[in-house]
Amino acid sequence: MRRRPPHYGHAVRGVHAKSHGILHGKMTIAPDLPPELAQGLFAGPGEHDVVIRLSTNAGDILPDAVALPRGLALKVLDVDGARLEGAEGRTQDFVMVNAPVFQAKSPKAFHANLKLLAGTTDRLEGAKVALSSVLQGVNKALETVGLDSPAVKSLGGAPNVDPLGETYYSTTPFRYGDYVAKFQLVPVSPDLKALEGEEIAIDGRRDAIRTTVQKEMRKVTARWEFRVQLCRDADAQPIEDPTVEWSEDVSPFQTVATVEALPQDSWDEAKVQAVDEEMRFSVWTGLKEHQPLGGINRARCGVYEHSAAFRGAFNRCPIHEPG
Repeated sequence: MRRRPPHYGHAVRGVHAKSHGILHGKMTIAPDLPPELAQGLFAGPGEHDVVIRLSTNAGDILPDAVALPRGLALKVLDVDGARLEGAEGRTQDFVMVNAPVFQAKSPKAFHANLKLLAGTTDRLEGAKVALSSVLQGVNKALETVGLDSPAVKSLGGAPNVDPLGETYYSTTPFRYGDYVAKFQLVPVSPDLKALEGEEIAIDGRRDAIRTTVQKEMRKVTARWEFRVQLCRDADAQPIEDPTVEWSEDVSPFQTVATVEALPQDSWDEAKVQAVDEEMRFSVWTGLKEHQPLGGINRARCGVYEHSAAFRGAFNRCPIHEPG
C-alpha cells in the first residue's frame, strides 16, 4: 500500500484495487423461511437498499489483459441488531469471489501469498500481461482434462469472463444465527444468465471490463438469488480450512433473498467517489449473528481495518459507513 500512492497519486485497496462497476439495488428477504434459514439479517421479510462493487483481486490497477478472478462486495443498508465489536453504522457486508473455495488453507499460507503479491506490486506490468496470456492457455488446457487450478487463475490465468454473469461465493464460513453457513450469490435474471461464462474481448483496452459492464447495465435488469449453505457435518465441512468445498450433496445452497439492480450507469462519477473512495467493505462489518469464523476470517479483521485507515489518511478522505 505504501509503494503504490507515488505512482497512482492516491492510495487504493490492498487487494481488489480495481473496480469494474458500482451498482445500487435492493435486497428482498423471502417471507415464510423455515426456522433454520430465518436467522440474523434474514430472520424476517423485508427490503433493504444495497450497494454492489465489482472488482478483480489484484493489488495493482492493471490493464484488463491480465485476467484475474472476479470479486463482488455487497453492502446491505439499514440493518438493525447487535453488532460485531468495532462494526460502525447499520450495514451488513458480504465479500465474495467467483470461486467456491479460498486460495489459502491457513493465515500463514495466506500471508505467504500476500508477501509474493507485495513483491510484484507496481512492477513489471508488461511482464504480467505476457504471463497472463500464457497462463490463460494453461488454464484452458487444464479445463479440457477436467482439472482446475486456483493458483493458475490467481496469477493471471483466469478466463476473462463478464463479472455480471458470474456466481459468487463467500468461500469462508460465518455464523448464521444458531447455525454456521457459507453464502452464494447466483445470477437468475435472463439478462444475467445470458452472460454466464461470456468472455470479454479486451482488444487492447485497458478498462474493457468496466466499459462493457457500463454498456450492459444501461439496459439490463440484474437479479441474483442470495443463497445459504448450512454446515451439517463439521468434519466434511470444516470451519478452519476454507480450501475444502462443502458438498452440496451434504447441504445444498438454499435461497433466502433476492438482490436486484435496475438499469443504471455503473460508472457514475458520484457513485464511484462515494463507494470506491469513501467506503470500505469488510466481513467484520455487520451483525454478531453473522460473525466471521475460521483463521482466515480472524486474520482479515485487523488487516481490513489497517487498509481502510491507510487509504483514508493518505487520501485525506475519511472512510465511513453510509447513513
